[in-house]
Amino acid sequence: MQLDDALAYSRYARRLIGANPALRDELDATLDRAFDWGTARAAIEAVAAAPGAADAVGPALRSLRARVMLHTIARDLTGRAALPEVCAAVTTLAEVAIDAAASAVRRDLVDRHGEPFGGETGAPQPLVVVGMGKLGGAELNVSSDIDLVFAYPEEGETGGARAISNREFFERLGRRMNTVLSDVTADGFVFRVDMRLRPDGEAGPLALPFSGLETYFVTQGRAWERYAWLKARAITGVAQRDLDALVAPFVFRKYLDYDAYDGLRDVHRQIRAEAARRGAEDDVKLGPGGIREIEFAVQAQQIVRGGREPALRVRNTREALRVLAERDCLPEAAAAMLDRAYVFLRDTEHRLQYRDDEQTQSLPVDPDDLGALARSMRFEDAGAFRTALDAHRREAGRQFESVFGGADRDEADASDGAWSRLWESPSGEDAGVAKLAAAGYEDPRGLLGMLERARAGARYATLPALSRERYDQLVPRMLATAAAHPGPAGAQATFMRLYSLLDAVARRSAYLALIIEHPPLLPRLATLMGASAWAADYLTRRPLLLDELLDARLLLQEPDWNAWRSELARMLAEHAGDAEREMDALRHFQHAQSFRLLAQDLAGQLTVERLADHLSALADVVLEATLAACWRHLAGAGAPAPRFAVIGYGKLGGKELGYASDLDIVFVYDVDPDDPDADATLARHSKLAQRMNTWLTSNTSAGQLYDTDLRLRPDGAKGLIASSLPAFRRYQREQAWTWEHQALTRARFCAGDPAIGVAFEAEREAILRLPRDRAKLAEDVVAMRRRMHEGHPNPTALFDLKHDAGGMVDIEFAVQYLVLAHAHDHPRLTGNLGNIALLRIAGEIGLVDAPLAQRVADAYREFRRTQHAVRLTGAAHARVEPEAQAERRGDVVALWTGVFGAPWRAQAGDRA
Repeated sequence: MQLDDALAYSRYARRLIGANPALRDELDATLDRAFDWGTARAAIEAVAAAPGAADAVGPALRSLRARVMLHTIARDLTGRAALPEVCAAVTTLAEVAIDAAASAVRRDLVDRHGEPFGGETGAPQPLVVVGMGKLGGAELNVSSDIDLVFAYPEEGETGGARAISNREFFERLGRRMNTVLSDVTADGFVFRVDMRLRPDGEAGPLALPFSGLETYFVTQGRAWERYAWLKARAITGVAQRDLDALVAPFVFRKYLDYDAYDGLRDVHRQIRAEAARRGAEDDVKLGPGGIREIEFAVQAQQIVRGGREPALRVRNTREALRVLAERDCLPEAAAAMLDRAYVFLRDTEHRLQYRDDEQTQSLPVDPDDLGALARSMRFEDAGAFRTALDAHRREAGRQFESVFGGADRDEADASDGAWSRLWESPSGEDAGVAKLAAAGYEDPRGLLGMLERARAGARYATLPALSRERYDQLVPRMLATAAAHPGPAGAQATFMRLYSLLDAVARRSAYLALIIEHPPLLPRLATLMGASAWAADYLTRRPLLLDELLDARLLLQEPDWNAWRSELARMLAEHAGDAEREMDALRHFQHAQSFRLLAQDLAGQLTVERLADHLSALADVVLEATLAACWRHLAGAGAPAPRFAVIGYGKLGGKELGYASDLDIVFVYDVDPDDPDADATLARHSKLAQRMNTWLTSNTSAGQLYDTDLRLRPDGAKGLIASSLPAFRRYQREQAWTWEHQALTRARFCAGDPAIGVAFEAEREAILRLPRDRAKLAEDVVAMRRRMHEGHPNPTALFDLKHDAGGMVDIEFAVQYLVLAHAHDHPRLTGNLGNIALLRIAGEIGLVDAPLAQRVADAYREFRRTQHAVRLTGAAHARVEPEAQAERRGDVVALWTGVFGAPWRAQAGDRA
């Protein structure tokens, strides 16, 4: 659109030029560049600082508004400015106007009454103008009201001869400032001002002290006000962080806050009802799929998650969409679709307002006006414009419904009727028994008895009213869902696992709201819990992980170890300096990633080996982040990284970690041989090791990270918690037992100083390659194998996959012997490659029969797979019927006999 066409479209622009033809000359000269705010701001500040400013600032601001609006309209309609520039221009105008009006009026009041001072600190008190709504989000439209709240830090009084209270001072200031901004003269106005978002609305005081604002939030703040204060921004008076300290505890809860949905839904229901009453179907703001619904969909996610993820506490809608997509709170495609719809709707809104400078969002009824609007949006005709508009609104409305429940939630409500009677009256009547039996429940009468006892119990009776209402909704749904998705456990076991979760979170209404608000969640829960008792228990003890089930796409996404590092670093940075919250962030991260792996495992996406690789990598990421965080707290944020490393042994070292595995770790640090203060260096690194172990093992409100075992360090439990690299080297060469060298075959550098990692790996290889007396070595290994078996007796007739003869420990010990006995001649054996790869190498170089080695490697893989499957059932021991494993056990015993000469079990006289 050319400039003349743009001016022809906007009757308001033509009126401005008609009243002041010089504006056209200025427009022609400045059209190709953004508005010059530096010059404009300086000119307004000069007016506000001059004598008589209270009277002069209004005309100056109205003149500025005319220039800004004409310039913005022309640049937008001619394609020179996109939405961000338009919103920024109007927002900056508001900020400049508020600051100038407040400054001019304050100076006049101070001349009369003196400066207002705080009663507690004695400091001069500023007027804090809080921008709400689109002003707070820096996204004002071109004919927008500005929503303001006035506050001041402290009560007190002014210091002049005609002293008044601070409240009176700031209320007078606010009223006069609003008059400057909103008075309509022959030159128009600056902004319409809306003060109804202040505490108690129009009935409340015009200005409040911070203490009054805080008291209101705690005692009277309503759900819809959390939504309103989400966008609160300090325009004048204090730094944003000072306002956030006051507002954030009201807007955001510490954890995921699905209770917020009901409040937001009520607000939106009222808005839709009002829109329907006014016939606002063609209102691009209030109608279905309009601007307001996009804002609600975004703000709902922010309020729900912003307590746990401070990065979501942004005020601008498009910026919030970007962050939500980055944090995987919205799929990227959905966020991009909402952003496109938002831009289209806001552009449409602006063009509606450009026409006559009216605050309207309704499409014109007149065909000629609708055609002009379509052309201003770069469409050939109104039909093409309506097609595009309807498509955007349809997509936005669909996303809104997905956030707030919509049709799926209604269907879930409707489906409960058939099951509700079983919960409302679980008396064991024949009809109820028959229904449960037909649905696949194994013991209907037992189940009905349990439900009857639960309903009559004190725990249910003492639930808060809202929690009991949600509980009553969920029990029937869970009965239906367990019948539809019984899983390997069967309908009744699956329901009991679901019910255990419900009972565990019954008093935490946000979790109940989460399940109700997202109907697809229950089938996912049932599938997971029906597949594994261990997984059901894991989730019941960590209900915060329910949030992970919301997005199946993310839940089953292939893990990215580098992305893990970035995400954890970001989470910790958000709580930098707060040890308690950093520890919680580590736990939230580790639990969430473990749960995602568990879901992929149960879905059959991961082999046992690949799962162990991911769990071991996850531990490495957590160890690295924990080490860095502990060091920052000990040495300061800017301190050089410590010459310190974490060495993993056992399952961590061998990359065979399971979900509940301990971490066998050793702390090693490097020292300067000429260090004059070696004792202080030792103390510093010992303190770091102790701090790190505490961070890993402590139970916080978010749970625990890992159990650790530090007994593999030099001198075991009696030794120092951290060893210098030279001391570690001396111990391994001069004092270590054979079993400690066995453990070294599975050791690796996990976290910390890479240089120490390189030095450790070199020392490990050198120690493994030391020449040894093979007979003495075999004697030591067999003796240790017997002692280990004595510590894990199996009183059953079942085969213990790990500890019994012919099981996993036999394979591991045989491989460790082969490494220690032959690495001197065969360096390939020193690689930390895992038992299967090392068996293959041993067969290739002729240390054992190659076909037998392959069969034993296959047996080890099958033992691990079976052990993992048994553990997922919740069993304490991985014990199975021996017949199915007899052939594999025979191969393992044959390998052991070939390596050591005789089975250790026969030598020890143990049970067959």
